[in-house]
Amino acid sequence: MKVKIKKGDTVEVISGKLEDKGKRGEVINVMPSERRLVIQGVNIRTKHQKQVQTQAGRQINPGRIKFEAAVDISNVMLVCPKCSKMTRIAIQRDDTGSHRVCKQCDAVID
Repeated sequence: MKVKIKKGDTVEVISGKLEDKGKRGEVINVMPSERRLVIQGVNIRTKHQKQVQTQAGRQINPGRIKFEAAVDISNVMLVCPKCSKMTRIAIQRDDTGSHRVCKQCDAVID
């Protein structure tokens, strides 16, 4: 699946949980086959982990681990680095290749 948002882009959450709605963050991971993204500081989950003895003799410490869970790609919009507004993305092709372009200010986003 072709996705117009890449790792390292800044996005804003437009729908979902009330505490996450309106937050901006950097994309950490993109899963195009599942159409999901992981965003820094958004959709924080808590996992309770038991102490485990591994075969190598190490112990994994118990406790609560907080991590960012994936968000559906339709719940976010890209933030243009030039105009700092949420925007849709156009693909512009020329001799050098294809580039992502902001639809509001026509700035190249690559």
